[in-house]
Amino acid sequence: MLDSALTSEQRETINRYLQTGDVDLMDCPWPGGLVSGGAAQGKALREALIEEVRQRTKDKQLPDMPALDLVAYTRKKVEPMVNGLFPESEREIVLQVLEKSVVFLTPESFENVLRNMIRKSTAWTVANLYLLSAGAELLSENAPRIVGLSEETTCYVSLEYFHQNDKFADFIVHEAAHIFHNSKRERIGLQATRRREYLLEIDFCQRETFAYACEAYSRILELGKNRKERLDLLTEMEEDEYKIAVDKVDTEKYERALREAVEARNGWKRILSICAPEPLPSQKELMRRAMEELIARRSANSLLDN
Repeated sequence: MLDSALTSEQRETINRYLQTGDVDLMDCPWPGGLVSGGAAQGKALREALIEEVRQRTKDKQLPDMPALDLVAYTRKKVEPMVNGLFPESEREIVLQVLEKSVVFLTPESFENVLRNMIRKSTAWTVANLYLLSAGAELLSENAPRIVGLSEETTCYVSLEYFHQNDKFADFIVHEAAHIFHNSKRERIGLQATRRREYLLEIDFCQRETFAYACEAYSRILELGKNRKERLDLLTEMEEDEYKIAVDKVDTEKYERALREAVEARNGWKRILSICAPEPLPSQKELMRRAMEELIARRSANSLLDN
């Protein structure tokens, strides 16, 4: 229930946020301007979101969180991927980031998670992730029905992770793969260059393709103890028409990445290569193109003069 001291404009802003996750930062009905008023608005929205989630889950029973060493468990899951994608000198630094990156959304943790998230739109999405895991009504019919989400160097994962029955799914690996394009190298102590600003350079349009391919490949490696078993698992995926129902996945590249990964000595590198951006042209190539364009223009002008 909303505070009776709120104005009608403030109530409308809160209700719109709860229903859509949208916030108009330039139209803040809290006094104090963009700084103080914006901070007051942010706090009110987050507290309203937390209370709404509480009400929707108060009679729900969430899946149990198994007793485990989460850091060690996460490290074991992501270590093959890190070893395959990074040089030996960088692996331990990356692993130390990833092993502490996973946060499972539980009745004990979700309030602090929502309260401390940087982006209010992301907090709304994570709230729906938690509601979905509890079997509760989502905040909107249009809310994403997801089981994991990454923001910068943190992966938020549903407790459904421990109870789903898809043999080729691993939400931890999937969300960890997104950290590679979310996090800048300098932020975690790695050397950056003009061409290598992020942990890995992944084409913007292929980010989901990369994450899903890493997820499936990690399971193929985990389930298949030798090359034949891994090829059999890949054949099982293809024969069962194992498809990813996500618009942002390039199906052709996803399937090619897995086929080449299973055949390759380092499958992780094949996945990265297929999902990498087009290489930037060298300065020499740029100068060559400029000269060709200049010559073409002069030729066109010469024909006009004649």
